[in-house]
Amino acid sequence: ADESSGYESESAGAERSAAAGGTRGRQRRARTAFTSEQICRLEKTFQRQKYLGATERRKLAAALQLSEIQIKTWFQNRRMKLKRQI
Repeated sequence: ADESSGYESESAGAERSAAAGGTRGRQRRARTAFTSEQICRLEKTFQRQKYLGATERRKLAAALQLSEIQIKTWFQNRRMKLKRQI
């Protein structure tokens, strides 16, 4: 996997897609494996505020060495998890 872009190498993605019945040559984004420290910080932030603005998201992404999209997606998924629990 190419960690700098967040995408798997083309050959690895193509092999997985073909094995799963997908289209050949299409790249899939690799699943992010968050560290326990990152999750702890994300959860603490989520308890304080359920939605982040662009500035807050940018600061948190820099502090956790994640992309803003990863932060945005994590918060979206966490809100859905909370909604399911309620």
